[in-house]
Amino acid sequence: MTTVDASGYAPEWLRLREGADAAARSASLVDKLALRPPSTIRDLGCGTGSMGRWLAGRLPGPQHWILHDQDPRLLTLAARSLPDGVTTETEQLDVTRLTAADLAETSLVTASALLDLFTHAEINRLVDACAGARCPALLTLSVVGRVELSPTDPLDETVTAAFNTHQRRDGRLGPEAVSVAAEEFAARGYTVRRAPSVWRLGPADSALITAWFHGWVAAAAEEDPSLAHYRDQPPAAVTVHHEDLLALP
Repeated sequence: MTTVDASGYAPEWLRLREGADAAARSASLVDKLALRPPSTIRDLGCGTGSMGRWLAGRLPGPQHWILHDQDPRLLTLAARSLPDGVTTETEQLDVTRLTAADLAETSLVTASALLDLFTHAEINRLVDACAGARCPALLTLSVVGRVELSPTDPLDETVTAAFNTHQRRDGRLGPEAVSVAAEEFAARGYTVRRAPSVWRLGPADSALITAWFHGWVAAAAEEDPSLAHYRDQPPAAVTVHHEDLLALP
């Protein structure tokens, strides 16, 4: 996730970031998919359905989307919001426990801003499930540990490092997640492609910058409380680097 603010899963936060997410995701990776309709697509950690709204129109129809999340509020919002002509169902479950049997008849597994929350063991289980079902995976917007702020501040790199450490709490892979997932898919015979997916936020994105910034600093300050007040105001512009991964069996 780009932020681990306590409201990070709130519908308001997900709506706020949706435009930046859509602009950042790599459409070139989608172009390399060769799905044969009808397609069944599983969206892991679907949130309000932003991945479906972005991706459905880029894939051939007809499509059936199975939306996975642990928050029933988000599942309801997502199921109502996918484009016309797309059928949906919802499953409230822990996506780190999916098996190859669960993915039988699945055409594509996808997720957005989720992979960096996984531990190595959880990534292995997801990769094993995909490999067992011979299912492609498109996993977008994983943080890679780099941000750029303007104007700059001497403590920017220190805060970035503290945030990255926070992302690795409880065994989560954080900035290393996409590299680990790529290695694990490749080890199981997948063809893996990666592409940058970068938030480039300026004055028109001030609300998103402010929300992201406060969550980013709060997470860093949990690692080093002295960082809580390193800037009086959010920066005017922010670049947040993510990476997308496409794994094809």
